[in-house]
Amino acid sequence: MSTAHTPAAAGGADEAPLLISTEGAVRVLTLNRPQALNAFTTGLLSQLRIALDEAATDANVRAVLITGSGRAFCAGQDLSDPHIKPEFDEHTGEVDVHRKPKAKDIGNLLDHYYIPLALRLRSMPVPTICAVNGVAAGAGANFALGCDLVLAGQSASFIQAFSKIGLVPDCGGTWLLTRLVGRARALQLALLGDKLPAEQAQQWGLIARCVADADLMSEAMVVAQKLSKMPTRALVQTRQALDASMDLEFEDALKLEARMQSQLGYAHDYLEGAAAFLSKRPPVFKDR
Repeated sequence: MSTAHTPAAAGGADEAPLLISTEGAVRVLTLNRPQALNAFTTGLLSQLRIALDEAATDANVRAVLITGSGRAFCAGQDLSDPHIKPEFDEHTGEVDVHRKPKAKDIGNLLDHYYIPLALRLRSMPVPTICAVNGVAAGAGANFALGCDLVLAGQSASFIQAFSKIGLVPDCGGTWLLTRLVGRARALQLALLGDKLPAEQAQQWGLIARCVADADLMSEAMVVAQKLSKMPTRALVQTRQALDASMDLEFEDALKLEARMQSQLGYAHDYLEGAAAFLSKRPPVFKDR
C-alpha cells in the first residue's frame, strides 16, 4: 500500500518543500526544493522536524527513508534565507557588521532549528535510512550522515563546505565525522572542504553503500522494507548501544548490554523470534 500527502506550504516562494509518502510501514520524506538543490530554509527545517515527530509517534511506521528531489540531496543551508543572510551595505556591496541583527546570529539558527532536528533524527524510535541522490554539502551532508544507514548513488558526493565560508561543521558534523572515519580523515574533510565521491565515501566507511544511480531508490526501499519487518525496538537499542560504547569502558559496555537484554528478553519480539526459530516459521515482529 502506498499513500502520499504534502504538508501545507510554510509561506514564501516555496511550494511543498517537503514531500511525505508511505510505502507499507516505511515513511518516505523527500526534500523538495530542487531549484535550490534542496538547500535548507527555516521552513523546510521546521517541516522536516514535524514530519519526523509524526513518524516517531505513528505506530504504523517502522522505518523512515529520506531522500531529495532533482539532482541533489541537499546543498546545506540556503544563505539567502532571511534568518541567516548577512546585511550588505547598499552602496559598497560589502557586509555591514554593525547592522547585523541578533536574529541572524547563526548560533540562534542552530539552537532553534538544527539542534532539535539532529536530536530528533538521532532519537528516532525506528531505523532511519538516507538515499543520497546527488551532492550532500554542509549541513545537508551531516544530516544525511546522522541517519542509521546511508546509501548513495554513484554520482553523489559529500562536501564539508563550512571552511569555505568561515564556519565549523555543524548539524552534528564534529561528532559524526571522527566516529565514522577517524580524526585524520575527519580533519581532511573539514579543513579542506574537498568533494568526496560516493564510492570513496564507502571505502572510507563514511556511508554503508554506493550503488548505481538508477538503482538508488529501489535499493534503499528494499533496505527500508527489510528493516520495517525486523524487531524495531531491538534495532533502535542496538544503535543506542553502539553510540554509547564510544564513551564507555569495556566493562561498562558489557553491563549496558546486559541491561538491554534484560529489557528485550521480556518483550514480544524476543519471545516471537525464539518461537518462530524453534518452529521453523517466519517471525512476525510487532514491538516498537
